[in-house]
Amino acid sequence: MNTDKVQLKGITWDHSRGFTSAVATAQRFHELNPDVEIIWEKRSLQAFADEPINELAKRYDLLIIDHPWAGFAARTGVIIPLNDHLPKAYLEDQRNNSVGKSHESYCFDGYQSALAIDAATPVAASREDLLPHIPQTWDDLIDLAKEGRVAIPGIPQDTLMSFYMVCCTLGEDVALSTEHFVSEEIGIKALEMLRELGRYIADECYDMNPIAVYEAMTLGDTYSYSPFAYGYTNYSRNGYARKRLKFHDMVAIDGQKLITTLGGTGLAISSSSKHQEKALKYAAYVASPETQTGVFFDNGGQPGHRSAWVNNETNTVCKDFFKDTLPALDRAFLRPRYHGHMYFQDNAGAPIRAYMKNGGDAKEVLDTLNKLYIKSLKI
Repeated sequence: MNTDKVQLKGITWDHSRGFTSAVATAQRFHELNPDVEIIWEKRSLQAFADEPINELAKRYDLLIIDHPWAGFAARTGVIIPLNDHLPKAYLEDQRNNSVGKSHESYCFDGYQSALAIDAATPVAASREDLLPHIPQTWDDLIDLAKEGRVAIPGIPQDTLMSFYMVCCTLGEDVALSTEHFVSEEIGIKALEMLRELGRYIADECYDMNPIAVYEAMTLGDTYSYSPFAYGYTNYSRNGYARKRLKFHDMVAIDGQKLITTLGGTGLAISSSSKHQEKALKYAAYVASPETQTGVFFDNGGQPGHRSAWVNNETNTVCKDFFKDTLPALDRAFLRPRYHGHMYFQDNAGAPIRAYMKNGGDAKEVLDTLNKLYIKSLKI
């Protein structure tokens, strides 16, 4: 019996993209390193967005995290700074082969909290068998929504990301001032545009996250188009769902294609881990271009290394998901990551969702967002 065997525990999220890809890399790493066993557990997508990483870091060696936690991580030190532990050349390769700002998203004040093993931003998706002509403009989108054929993820988290998206596309990034979250002119215009769309969206969509949108589009035939939901290459692969989806770049507002809000996931290592050296070796293995285009992608993963996005073989498998959506990733907005932003993110989506669904006073909604923002800056 080998008494020197090391066991690492990891926490990821409950979808094939997040779980089976992690399990597969853990198994292959174990085959290459028999002294290391890695056990991955999973939690819901909402818990992934919400649960504080400081609590998870007490229980797990490896954490799949969301980049808005980067500021918190840098402030608290609950996960290790990878730039102090991984070779400079390795991190330079990660930076040079980032999909959009994915690598940068986990670096806050020089503290590299995670490796961008997964890249995503909201993109468009369609059922080619139901929708021969893809909307090109926001007005086209509204017209299609009036027919009841458009689905969006309408839970608070996603409506907040959509608000960021419209503000950015209109020409103003959010959270640049210490006095307001976004200017009144742009903020109200963005809210009113979202409400215009929201009045033609089915009530059930306001309880959907991106996964639920894609399941609805593939399991049924009511919805033929989703204009902006975080992309999932799984649904473009043969045999995964009842119907395959085709993913696209987005519609344009006044000639500018939508600038969506960067997502994706990063692989981090707990400062409490007693086996950081083994964990670092595994993390470097997962984020390597060979694993990203191979074991990781082959088992449902959505790679964060650019080589996988321009690879002909991976694109053939998923109807050119990567090539067709890469422009959207490259222009995606890197959302705020300051220490208190998670408070804002947790609370600001609900009033936007209510306004999109039911209407109301856009100025009151914006005032609420500004108050939440000012409070979050003081955390």
